Amino acid sequence: MRIIIDPKSNYSIYEQIAIQIKSAIASGQIKADEALPSIRGLASSLEISVITTKRAYEELEKEGIIRSVAGKGFYVNDINKGYLKEKQLVFVEKIATELVTEAKNSGVSKSELIDMISELYD
Repeated sequence: MRIIIDPKSNYSIYEQIAIQIKSAIASGQIKADEALPSIRGLASSLEISVITTKRAYEELEKEGIIRSVAGKGFYVNDINKGYLKEKQLVFVEKIATELVTEAKNSGVSKSELIDMISELYD
């Protein structure tokens, strides 16, 4: 699993981590009962605070996506991937709505927006 932090993102670092872990689980890149990187290990590899990584894991744990095993670390729960995928679609729809609104307000045509998205997607 590779996590990329975008300092220009509208989302905080812990949210970016949580979003990318959810995506990896939904896509099957991370499987049920698989261990996640340690909090300190992930913080070190991303060059961020341990507190930030801990918050991302806590949020995922609150959602029931991962669980903490005392003395061993964090593991992926066996969750309904369809449910997780649906949550991701709702998230993407929210972002897309904001994008379309901004494009309309900026005078970007529908075809120009579709072209931009196609280029970014590829």
